[in-house]
Amino acid sequence: MIVKTKNYKLDKKVYIRLAFRRVMRNQGWIAAAIAFLLCLGYIWVPSIWWFIGAFAGLGLYMLFWWVQFYGVTQLDQGKILFEKFSYEISSQQIIMKKNPREGMPLKWDQIKSATIGKDYFVLFINKAQLIHLPFRIFNTDNERKFLASVLKTKGLVKSA
Repeated sequence: MIVKTKNYKLDKKVYIRLAFRRVMRNQGWIAAAIAFLLCLGYIWVPSIWWFIGAFAGLGLYMLFWWVQFYGVTQLDQGKILFEKFSYEISSQQIIMKKNPREGMPLKWDQIKSATIGKDYFVLFINKAQLIHLPFRIFNTDNERKFLASVLKTKGLVKSA
């Protein structure tokens, strides 16, 4: 089965939100652990500055990643993420099509992981690249179910 979607353009705010949430979910525990360890400095030298430093560091860590993803939206190399594409999805590959004659194939082994939200699919290629597929771009409910089954079969998303 080949699923053909409607044209879709990824919004820059949606990209920043999804990518930032993904990094915080995967790496946020590191920053939280470091902030906690800094707060333990209070045991040796009681001072409020341990807590201020810990939360300032945590805020700077989060700001660093937000700036990284915001920067992707401004660079010429990142412009391709925000162009209008239609997708042809099969169990072998995904073809991202600009128009009926121009397309870029993407094999399933290039996808690192996927997430199924309440009204979208997100396919993560790496930390900075993702494919956002809202349910509204699919023509039928069966096409969405097919993509969900392919994602589960490929081991990209955990079965619910």
